[in-house]
Amino acid sequence: MVALIGLPNSGKSTFINHAVGAKVSIVTHKAQTTRTRVRGIALQDDCQIVFVDTPGIFASPKRRLERSMVQAAWDAVQDCDLALFMHDANRSGEDEQTGHLLERLGQRRTPLALMLNKIDSVRRDRLLGLAASLNDRATFEQTFMISAKTGDGVQDVLDWLCQRIPEEAWLYPEDQLSDLSERLMAAEITREKLFLNLHEELPYSLTVETESWESFDNGSIRVEQTIYVERDAQKKIALGAKGATIRKVRSQAQMELETLLETKVHLFLFVKVRERWVDDPSRYREWGLDFDL
Repeated sequence: MVALIGLPNSGKSTFINHAVGAKVSIVTHKAQTTRTRVRGIALQDDCQIVFVDTPGIFASPKRRLERSMVQAAWDAVQDCDLALFMHDANRSGEDEQTGHLLERLGQRRTPLALMLNKIDSVRRDRLLGLAASLNDRATFEQTFMISAKTGDGVQDVLDWLCQRIPEEAWLYPEDQLSDLSERLMAAEITREKLFLNLHEELPYSLTVETESWESFDNGSIRVEQTIYVERDAQKKIALGAKGATIRKVRSQAQMELETLLETKVHLFLFVKVRERWVDDPSRYREWGLDFDL
């Protein structure tokens, strides 16, 4: 069990998808896209490596959802055999948030390795200086320089992990790629498309639920999902002018679901207002988050 931990938008979800060889965690350019712990299962020869993708950690979470997300990340570090700290190579290693994170990691006994990500956009001399700076601030067993987007260096990480893991029975069946159910993964895919098509702060004020899932004799699937927002004005934004935005989101999500499930999918989206959905304990249970923080 390997926890991926780092600041928001450092590339953890992109890395886990590349390592697993399939999409198991949604990816956008917006910070805090990942809301819960997602397990991605990678096979490397006779090794099974279970990566735990965690929400990005930030120093002073204010809202309940933010506090729960950050706590989920720290719990993952505690529960795993090893933690990979991913750092965006475009970011200074001396900033306060990085220091806060490394200080807390140092207080735990979980073995730690460093991954400098996005190396394709940084000069080599800067990379070497950054690696030295971060190794001065924390004890890393190994340092890797990777590009999660292109896959450069990812194989080196997998090879190293295979050398460290104990010999025991696999934790998951050989053909399982993630611990997410199809219903929850479908909701995450739609949420990803909403993040990519909506701007401002609206994506953080919405959630997606898969309400129904019906399979037919011809192999096709009918999926109904509800997008919950907090205010009427947000509903209008999510729908777009004459429904243009929601149609685009539905088309993109349906296409990806058909690729994932390898069958015809009929996706129906509904947008509803539910004030303070973010304070509904059932949402947190579904995501595996602690509501009482």
